[in-house]
Amino acid sequence: MVFLVIVAAAGYAWWHFRDKPDEAGAIKFITAEVKSGDVAQTVLASGSLQPFKSVKVGAQVSGEISALFVQVGDKVKAGDRIAEIDASTQQNTRDSAAAALASSKAALSAAQAKLREAQQNFNRQQELVKKGAAARESLDAAQATLKSAQSAVEQAKADIRKSQLELDNAGLRLGYTSVTAPMDGVVISVAVEKGQTVNAVQDSPTLVTLAQTNTMTVEAEIAEADVGAVQPGMAAYFTLLGADKTRFEGKLKSIDPAPLATSKNTTSASSSSNDTAVYYYGKMDVPNPDGKLRIGMTANMVINVREAKGVLTIPMTALQTNAQGEDEVQVMAADGKPQPRVVKLGINDGVNTEVVTGLKAGEQVVVSSGTGEGSIPMGPGGPF
Repeated sequence: MVFLVIVAAAGYAWWHFRDKPDEAGAIKFITAEVKSGDVAQTVLASGSLQPFKSVKVGAQVSGEISALFVQVGDKVKAGDRIAEIDASTQQNTRDSAAAALASSKAALSAAQAKLREAQQNFNRQQELVKKGAAARESLDAAQATLKSAQSAVEQAKADIRKSQLELDNAGLRLGYTSVTAPMDGVVISVAVEKGQTVNAVQDSPTLVTLAQTNTMTVEAEIAEADVGAVQPGMAAYFTLLGADKTRFEGKLKSIDPAPLATSKNTTSASSSSNDTAVYYYGKMDVPNPDGKLRIGMTANMVINVREAKGVLTIPMTALQTNAQGEDEVQVMAADGKPQPRVVKLGINDGVNTEVVTGLKAGEQVVVSSGTGEGSIPMGPGGPF
């Protein structure tokens, strides 16, 4: 008897709550068409624009800046004058070195003259000893004088080489007082003013910084979780902040082998922690002939890891996972009711996914369902 009552109640419940398309509260399905399209798996990274190459132009000698020939924004060519440093000290040092060299050359001439005299005296003493007209001691003394004169000549030659080296170094340092551009570029910073004194004793103080901006380099921070999926040579593009969403396209040039660690402090009423996010710089060069791209601009980069063109696609909101752990969708049948179907998926872009097998173009898959009072999205734990 109890069993019959339960069956009767279940039957009544089915009849009362069965799908009634024409009544309020009937189940409604929102569907999407299986269609051909392109899907790209991408990695997102944010970073900034940097010059293709930059160099800090420094002073290699100490002194007062007597002239400054550039300002920020100036374009220069390699060899153009950047600044002049007062050359008084360096000029005096060079003049002193030149005088020392002349003195060394004079000393050599004198030593060579004494050497000739000592050689002649030694030869004469040899003849006299042979004839018995001079004692052996006189020849020995002449020989000692000759050796001393020879040593004096060699020392004078060494002094000349040293003086010449000092003169060359003094000339080089005198040349350093005229600072020139080591490359073509634009002046992006000037660190000194005319009349300022720079000290190059311990370090080379920076006067200006030059940069090559006709090509810019994007340095984008790739998260540790994504860096394994990207590699140099992959197609990429970036956009800038603001209304202009122009895509600047190129290829990933390199990925830094060492990470850039960013610390983030988190403090709450009950605890405090320090989280470190690890990023790697991915770099991409892009032409900048019109100078529209500027140093320091924020760049949002998209790296194309994989791409599938002309494949069947469906929204990811249509996906479910069945009891066997397989990917499954609900396909609308001819009678207007959804039927489960297992599918094999390819890559996805976070919105749409590639369907490898299980569906045909033109079929309708359920993306959400519900009554007139609300809808239920598909996915794990959905209505089916």
